[in-house]
Amino acid sequence: MQDTPLEVWVVDDDEAIRWVLERALKSAGMDFRGFADAASLRSALDDGRPQVVITDIRMPREDGLSLLDHIQQAHPELPVIVVTAHSDLDSTVAAYRGGAFEYLPKPFDIDEAVALVQRAARHGIGGDRSEDGPAYPRLIGHAPAMQEVFRAIGRLSNSSMTVLVTGESGTGKELVARALHEHSPRAPKPFIALNTSAIPSELLESELFGHERGAFTGADAARPGRFEQADGGTLFLDEIGDMSPALQSRLLRVLAEGEFYRVGGQVPKRVDVRVIAATHHDLPARVAAEQFREDLFHRLNVIHIETPPLRARREDVSLLLDHYLEVAAAEMGVAPKRITAEARDLLIAFDWPGNVRQLVNACRRLTVAAPGRQIQTGDIPAELGGHAAEAGDMDWSRELRRWAAARLDAADESPLLDEALPRFERALIEAALERSRGHRQQAARLLGWGRNTLTRKIRELGIGD
Repeated sequence: MQDTPLEVWVVDDDEAIRWVLERALKSAGMDFRGFADAASLRSALDDGRPQVVITDIRMPREDGLSLLDHIQQAHPELPVIVVTAHSDLDSTVAAYRGGAFEYLPKPFDIDEAVALVQRAARHGIGGDRSEDGPAYPRLIGHAPAMQEVFRAIGRLSNSSMTVLVTGESGTGKELVARALHEHSPRAPKPFIALNTSAIPSELLESELFGHERGAFTGADAARPGRFEQADGGTLFLDEIGDMSPALQSRLLRVLAEGEFYRVGGQVPKRVDVRVIAATHHDLPARVAAEQFREDLFHRLNVIHIETPPLRARREDVSLLLDHYLEVAAAEMGVAPKRITAEARDLLIAFDWPGNVRQLVNACRRLTVAAPGRQIQTGDIPAELGGHAAEAGDMDWSRELRRWAAARLDAADESPLLDEALPRFERALIEAALERSRGHRQQAARLLGWGRNTLTRKIRELGIGD
């Protein structure tokens, strides 16, 4: 038990955040000191030092990461908690790599923040800053479940531990693996990905470990496998739960001893490879059913990351739609489509059984199929949560939207309805007169008008009998 209260310094340009943290920390028996900018805190560090620093990332003049770097240089033992509303993977990894004790996205739970300060004070750890890795496909999300994934990647940024990534198909397990590689000491070396379920079991052994010339029919030359290709780097093995028992045994030996034999080979090959495995299966259940080796499961499950399904992070759907519509437009060389509020609500409410992969393909489809510059509710097919419509109904409304979009694109400032309504009414009247063989009373009934209204419209539009 401490004799004196913990002293916590908080730097944030948002006075409301400082006020909330001041109340919470003082209620927990801690001493609080607040700063509106990084320069003020730097100056105060010349005269004293707290047990914990809490800093925002994005602030005027000097951001929190620059302040973090300064603290790590001058006071490496001082733990820093990074708090920000900009909860993206790059910020998370940068904070951890800069030596942050923990990363806390806004809005945060007050009790969690207080507990985190107490834990930081007990540990008092620092770290070394390293350069960011190269670019990789983006992981996107503000949902709490995705923040857990980001924090896990950040904590492992200076590690080469074996990782098991689990989650439903399409949740971005390979993106997580790639991010782990790109933010690790192995980033300059190869990242090799292999979907083990996509290769017949009789060929998978050669694919993983390579083969010597003459090892089997058609092996006209020696060929290195994926382990050799990934030497020094990372090998991502997707759908590991479907691997055959024999290959599970061979994989276990590589993980345990770092060596293997090519198919048909007599000389062992030694490699230094970080393995990241992924599966949508419940591996403990498969272990219990004796379909997966328990020792291999424990060897792979050193660190476990769960990728959440999209239905568990609906708050990210809108962000993902905007991003992947831009990506789809760039792929096709067209301007990005915008989504109306009603169409966006439909897509957010959809359960996305195929997860992010399904959303990516949906964005490509909508970019191609939706007429005009906006995606309307009528453009969303029933299988994506849209309202089912008769083919004929969809055709005429789609063509009408296409015509309207073309007129607007032509920068014609004449009112659309002044041109569209007469043409619309003429088409309906002519169709009704044709069906009734020119009998106006019957045509009016088909249109839902009175006979006098039909007669007036015929006269206004100049329609012959």
